[in-house]
This record gives sequence, structure tokens and C-alpha cells, in this order.
Amino acid sequence: MKNKVLLILALVIGALVLYSFIEITQDPWPVPAKYENMKNPVKGDKECLSIGKSLYNKHCKSCHGKEGLGDGPKAAQLDTPSGDFTSEEFQSQSDGALFYKSLIGRDDMPNYEKKIPDEEDMWCIVNYMRTFE
Repeated sequence: MKNKVLLILALVIGALVLYSFIEITQDPWPVPAKYENMKNPVKGDKECLSIGKSLYNKHCKSCHGKEGLGDGPKAAQLDTPSGDFTSEEFQSQSDGALFYKSLIGRDDMPNYEKKIPDEEDMWCIVNYMRTFE
């Protein structure tokens, strides 16, 4: 009996060690050059950031979290990580890339072309996401 417990314990510890070496990766998310090079036409002023925050809270917070850490209440249900908006990797993306990914979506990330049809509103969300540094 003691040997079985030790064997199970060893297997569990081994599995945890192995899991710690596995890095969860996501396929690269290609952004068309049109969007990658697109400049944000909307000034990130107080009014825009207020609009961006309101829309973020309505459409994004449930997965991406209140502070953009990717820890929203629905994040655990996703097949892919929802990302950390405070990370250098995220913040180093162009505004156009963030606009494209937020608007078009892929996999677990929904398409918002119909839910947020006003491009200025989407740019305000991009401006708001920039505050998560």
C-alpha cells in the first residue's frame, strides 16, 4: 500500500514538473500591412478614454479583466490565453494591429464589426488599452 502511494505521489510530482516546462504558446496572429501601418486618427483625450473604458467594460472586461491582465471571469473558459495588455509584447504592437485584432477577432476573440460599428469607438478602445502599461 505504501509503495502505491509513493508511486502515485511520484507520478503526480513528475507530471507537475513536466507541465511547468511546457509553455503555452499561441500561433502568431498575422496583421495585414494595411492595418499594421494604420495610424490612430483619434486623439486619446479624456472624452475618448471615457468612451473606450465604457466599451471595454461592456465588451472586453469579462475575458481580459478589469486591468487588462487577461484574468477576467470568462478567461478560464477560453481555449487560448486572453493576453496581458500590460506586457511589453502587447504594448509594442502598433495601434493599427490592436485595432485590427480587436475589430476582426479570431478563435476565442469575437468579431466586433457589428457590435461596435463606429470605427472611432474602436479607436477609443485602443487608446484605453494603452493605459494598461
